[in-house]
Amino acid sequence: MRILIVGNMGYVGPGLVRHLRESHPEAELVGLDAAFFAHCLTNAQRIPEAGLDRQVFGDVRDVQPSSLVGFDSVVNLAAISNDVMGKMDEDLTLEINFRAGVRLAKLAKEGGVRRFVFASSCSVYGFAEDGAKTETAALNPLTAYARSKIETENALQPLADDNFGVTCLRFATACGMSDRLRLDLVLNDFVAGALTSKKITVLSDGSPWRPLIHVHDMARAIDWAIARPSSEGGDYLVVNAGSDSWNYQVKDLAEAVAREIPGVEVSINRDAPPDKRSYRVDFGLFRSLAPRHQPRVDLGTAVRGLVEGLRQMGFNDPNYRQCSLIRLQVLAGLRESGDLSRDLRWSNVGSGTAA
Repeated sequence: MRILIVGNMGYVGPGLVRHLRESHPEAELVGLDAAFFAHCLTNAQRIPEAGLDRQVFGDVRDVQPSSLVGFDSVVNLAAISNDVMGKMDEDLTLEINFRAGVRLAKLAKEGGVRRFVFASSCSVYGFAEDGAKTETAALNPLTAYARSKIETENALQPLADDNFGVTCLRFATACGMSDRLRLDLVLNDFVAGALTSKKITVLSDGSPWRPLIHVHDMARAIDWAIARPSSEGGDYLVVNAGSDSWNYQVKDLAEAVAREIPGVEVSINRDAPPDKRSYRVDFGLFRSLAPRHQPRVDLGTAVRGLVEGLRQMGFNDPNYRQCSLIRLQVLAGLRESGDLSRDLRWSNVGSGTAA
């Protein structure tokens, strides 16, 4: 089996590479990434890409047809994944997340790839008060990021057939320790705040719902999808990826962190206007289709893993929201230094074409 992981040098990729190397020891694993966050290593014992057979440096927008020939499966993780960045430049978000992603899928199909896995998001449900959302529920995207996911899903559907299976995994909000940790995610942020200031500040009134999934369990879901037969969901499948037990209100997440770290104060802004990003999700379809690839990490284990990983790093920065563990800060710094152009292309290399 030959597997190409596009966008492997971010938050999810390191755990995915490790998982696939363990579950498919004979597979050829190749990564392709523009390497914006390659230097953002966090407590890694070795470079995560050491688990690959080959790492290609290139922009998803520039992938060439020859790059995709001979692969059995392609996993697309590449995206601008920050809502603030999407608000600053919605067209750039659509260019990378949507247009480049669909082009990648078309080239993959033309190159003979049999399975295409797209990392979508439960954020497509937006503001949803009336119960847990199934895959057939109405969509209410509130950000450019969420809109880019819906547009990509829609464009991938007509590509799917007997020879090209497409799986769109609508992931819950990611969390947990990674070799390239992000702290601009709700649970990770709460743990960082608890460790550095003994305080968790919830900017909303704490009532919004968030389904979560650990990055290790995201890897398990992708592992299932790269070999999913059409008998498990059809040639084209959109499925919520997560666990019903991981639907939490934001205040519950803050309190769970406080239980694991003694002496932490939880501050909730009871007078805050309602946060419209609130949704519960039904993961029943994923449970029925992929019973052997269900999430295993629970909330307490995820929190303890973050605490241990951050402490091993010697992490103690009360101004962490301005550091390189915040993706927007990394991109802004690379732009300000002139290393990245406004359209997020490296300025000190050639065309950036992915060979």
